[in-house]
Amino acid sequence: MRMPPATRRKLEKLRADLSGMEKVLVAFSGGTDSTLLLKVAAEELGPGVLAVTASSKTYPGREIAAARRLARGFGVRHRVIRTSELDNPEFRANPPLRCYHCKRELFQDLRRIARDEGIPHVVDGSNSDDLSDYRPGARAGKEFKIRSPLKESGLTKAEVRLISRSLGLPTWDKPALACLASRFPYHHPIDERSLERVGSAEDALRRLGFKLFRVRHHGTIARIELAPGDIGRLLDANLRTKISRRLKSLGYTYISLDLDGYRTGSMNETLKAGRRRKAMVS
Repeated sequence: MRMPPATRRKLEKLRADLSGMEKVLVAFSGGTDSTLLLKVAAEELGPGVLAVTASSKTYPGREIAAARRLARGFGVRHRVIRTSELDNPEFRANPPLRCYHCKRELFQDLRRIARDEGIPHVVDGSNSDDLSDYRPGARAGKEFKIRSPLKESGLTKAEVRLISRSLGLPTWDKPALACLASRFPYHHPIDERSLERVGSAEDALRRLGFKLFRVRHHGTIARIELAPGDIGRLLDANLRTKISRRLKSLGYTYISLDLDGYRTGSMNETLKAGRRRKAMVS
């Protein structure tokens, strides 16, 4: 696959930056971004790479298994650690800084592992597009001096996918991965039972052939976001009935379809609306 010269230069910078680090610990979720990062790190540093994946109630178990397979295929050392963000009252309360509290615990654990292993650098898969979204977890990254080589190289999500495809990575078209806590409106408390309900609801849509979607949890209401091209599928009465029955069996009373479709960070829209209202008042 032909790669634009500008993208190729960014990839060359990524390789040079990683090569200069000598040893790295990669925060590896198994998503598109961190998979490309791990692949290039493995090619540049070989045995100098350690991949670490966090397992918790906020991530589906199938993602952990997929991360194991990818790391094994790259021939890098891989560890899975257990994180317990639900034990943190500040995380469970689900404030706008929720991701900060989660990432702070994760990066603290990764820094400890890196220190014990004699690894000077901890890197994550943030890309340059993340600069334009609300990412409180980035604050924790700065506090623990986590580097983001994809972002430092100027790689966008589209370029990450293009390079991943050219390298033959199976994750090149994988839908964006976000923890299940992102399905809850801010200030709506997060608990294990609700996380399981959301996970089961999304599993139901996945089994029906949907690939890009979210089920947003609003108490007794499940708000479904689908890729725009899939919204028309719900004109089929039988499919609508299947989805409604399954999600109601999980405890939801009302099942709604978001007409704006799937988009990342839709829960952040309430924050933006709040800032606009304050600006109008002032």
